[in-house]
Amino acid sequence: MSVVSTRIVQVAAIGLVALASAGCTQLRSHQGYVVDTDLVNSVQPGVDNRQSVLATLGKPTIAGQFDQGDWYYLARDSRNLAFRNPRPNAQITLQISFDQKGTVTAIRRGGLDQVASIKPYGKKTPTLGRERGFFQDLFGNIGTVGAAGAGGGGAGNGSNTGGGGRDRP
Repeated sequence: MSVVSTRIVQVAAIGLVALASAGCTQLRSHQGYVVDTDLVNSVQPGVDNRQSVLATLGKPTIAGQFDQGDWYYLARDSRNLAFRNPRPNAQITLQISFDQKGTVTAIRRGGLDQVASIKPYGKKTPTLGRERGFFQDLFGNIGTVGAAGAGGGGAGNGSNTGGGGRDRP
């Protein structure tokens, strides 16, 4: 082999190694609220209200629908490798509670301990009831259309809603 062809093979090998290692690079991501510790610490229970919290921290990630409508600020840092599912590295949950007048009553902070790990059961969700096969699902509705009690609204349900049909004496 000549020096030029050896050099081309070396460059190609280095390129393949670089490409293969780039596929295994760990990806990092941030989702949600960008936490500024100084701003979060400036919100004080009994002093601040909804307007001042909105001006200081901005719009909440989630606003509660029940009780006094607590505000939640959520932030999560995660990482994943190649094709795997992302795993959370860090999480911050900031819950701000208000009273009837809109004054801050409590500030609660949570972390990664609140992340639930859910393991799906196989490839399908177990349900109560009978097991139906493919052909039962496909042809099981034949004969039930318009049957009494099937909700089809067909003949035989004894109702006359007017607009034609039987004459009344």
